[in-house]
Amino acid sequence: MAEQLETRESPARRGRRPGRNTTRQAVLDAARRQFAAAGFKGTTIRAIAADAGVDAALVMQFFRTKDELFGAVMSISPEALACIAGAFSGPLESVGERAVRAYLAVWEGDQPDADALRAMLRGAVSNEQAGAQLREFIAARLSEGLQHFGSDRHDAALRAALASSMLIGITVGRQIVRVPVLADEDREEIVRRVAPALQAVLAPPQSPTR
Repeated sequence: MAEQLETRESPARRGRRPGRNTTRQAVLDAARRQFAAAGFKGTTIRAIAADAGVDAALVMQFFRTKDELFGAVMSISPEALACIAGAFSGPLESVGERAVRAYLAVWEGDQPDADALRAMLRGAVSNEQAGAQLREFIAARLSEGLQHFGSDRHDAALRAALASSMLIGITVGRQIVRVPVLADEDREEIVRRVAPALQAVLAPPQSPTR
């Protein structure tokens, strides 16, 4: 349900930052941080406004509801998309390692994209819009990689979907649930251990022909 503004509880800080575009970006940056930390349900317009240093009414001038603001936050940069797509370029013999490393670099990095993706993942648990956005994001990445997995599109789509589910599960364990040991493990160690399993899913050895 969209959160509506309660003006009587507006925070004390008021006024615009210099420049409308600058202010809107500050709100988006604050929303990205709040959604990533608290998820869709736990984030409020007032918390976003306080983080951005503006009045809640100003946030609502840019975005009429929390749903609308969440949708704007989910914009992922071309650089992050290129990083993931690039993992499918190169020899199939090492695609598993490249995919794990690229995925973790994007989802666990310090860049705004990582916050946006974590917010998307948290929100997908409790919000249908967020779930749809996560599905669309994954589907878009899969469609880019299908050409590398052979001519059988169903088999290729299934393998890519299984691989994505494995990687999302790792992110949930490390970033959301914070499973002991897994959450604190070095990223390269995760790559080393997961890459062979992902390789077996994405590019299984071909059976010898008779």
